[in-house]
Amino acid sequence: MSQWHLYLLRCRDDSLYGGITLEPERRCREHNELKARASRYVWSRRPAVLVWQQAVGDKSTALKLEYRLKRLPRKQKEQLLSRPESWRQWLLKNEDPANAGPLVMTD
Repeated sequence: MSQWHLYLLRCRDDSLYGGITLEPERRCREHNELKARASRYVWSRRPAVLVWQQAVGDKSTALKLEYRLKRLPRKQKEQLLSRPESWRQWLLKNEDPANAGPLVMTD
């Protein structure tokens, strides 16, 4: 079974864009080179550079973590980039917005 990844791109305007994919490098190329496969946000702010990626397991877990990543304030995303080993602190230990408690990652 393939591993899903969370990723962050840094766009030309210094903004950060997060998503999930099976292949972060390929997905970054798509955002930069293939309008039909790129998000509108990234396409309008090209070029984008892959600045962080983390394998997280199955697609269900990746989707839940992507939701949390996108809700983080920019300051916390920048802290995640400066201390990539702390990603679990930002994304796993925070309470689930749906009030379901902490998210437990499955492999």
